[in-house]
Amino acid sequence: MSNPIFDMCYNVAYLEKRAKKYAERYKDVPRPEFQMKLDGMLDTYYFVSGFAHPKLPVVCHDRIDLFYWGLIPGWVKDEKQAKDISNMTLNAVGETAFEKPSFRKSIRSQRCLLGIHGFFEWRDAGGKKYPYFVRVKEEELFSLGCIWETWLNKSTGALLDTFSIVTTPANPMMEKIHNLKKRMPLIISRQDEKKWVDPDLDPEEIKKLIRPFPEEHMTAYTVSNKINSARNERNIPEAIEQVEYRELEEV
Repeated sequence: MSNPIFDMCYNVAYLEKRAKKYAERYKDVPRPEFQMKLDGMLDTYYFVSGFAHPKLPVVCHDRIDLFYWGLIPGWVKDEKQAKDISNMTLNAVGETAFEKPSFRKSIRSQRCLLGIHGFFEWRDAGGKKYPYFVRVKEEELFSLGCIWETWLNKSTGALLDTFSIVTTPANPMMEKIHNLKKRMPLIISRQDEKKWVDPDLDPEEIKKLIRPFPEEHMTAYTVSNKINSARNERNIPEAIEQVEYRELEEV
């Protein structure tokens, strides 16, 4: 079985420290009942895996709040089932989200944005895995299209806000990098952010937004293969520093 770290968009970098600055980035997203619940400083991640289920700041149509990565559908019965399914819902395949039981409610009316500085993907070459850090050009912070759900833990009465990153087929640049799965996260352009979080958006309009982001607006470079292993400390500045591999020049 392949290592899940290499399968889809399961690893991101989030470097924003100040909650207010994050909120300022999304000031144009309509939030009629907006309540800023984020105080002080946010956790900084040079590299964070979705399998750690971090709490990240997510933008919904009416609020910005901290959500756990790994969507838990409302129909999940107990904590064990919630834990199991959250490892399988880090991503939601855009082409089937309207059909899958875990996502079909959220994709219709509970869409959100996750602002990140970049994400990691791996290229297979010569039987080795080479990690890349991928960004949007001229955008310090850009948006991934996500869906969210609030799960009620019936044994404790606690409410848990969770999200999943929507994915699309890879564009040509990402096909070269993510050359086995050929997928990429859904990147939402600034002009489409309001539309994506609109809970009343028509399903056909939603589907039109689920498309590969243009490669000409993206950039990527190789980074240290030390991040390939969870045994290493990966949440360090070196995780996003460029490292060149001569052998890739010949592939």
